Amino acid sequence: MKVGVLALQGDVREHSRALDGAGATAVPIKTRVDLSSVDALVLPGGESTTIGKLLERFGLLQPVVERARSGMPLFGTCAGMILMAKEITGPELAPLRLKLMDISVKRNAYGRQVDSFEADLDVESLDAPLTAAFIRAPVVERVGACVEVLARWEDRPVLVRQGNLLAASFHPEITGDHRLHELFVSSVEG
Repeated sequence: MKVGVLALQGDVREHSRALDGAGATAVPIKTRVDLSSVDALVLPGGESTTIGKLLERFGLLQPVVERARSGMPLFGTCAGMILMAKEITGPELAPLRLKLMDISVKRNAYGRQVDSFEADLDVESLDAPLTAAFIRAPVVERVGACVEVLARWEDRPVLVRQGNLLAASFHPEITGDHRLHELFVSSVEG
């Protein structure tokens, strides 16, 4: 199975390694042709405004939306979650987004880079806590009725799923714990 990693900006190598370790073939995605060749797509962490602009510039914004709406699984981490959110709250808007998931998020709500931290999360479907790295992470302020909360940190949703969409406000690709990528790959296979 081929899982794409949006390769315009962000943690592309880290996600590719995690996907390879989870049994998928990771493919960097930079064009529509690349996108058409994969079964699923990871939207990595990075800077959401920059990634949104690059999605538009490379002609990928609408094709990703169309593929996701037709059932292609998406997994967004940190900036990827922001890109997937239907609504952004607070002063820092991200105008070029996919707007696929019925969540509201606030960008950089856990603080600046210096405020980064790791936390162990209890994740539904995992038998032991998952180590998550929060780096300038978004906070989920609202989840729609169709959105399932899979993990919380300090009573806030940090891992959510809506049908074929999975989004995390943290960076699972950099901690060495690839069980979330395995969970995503198994959902694509299923």
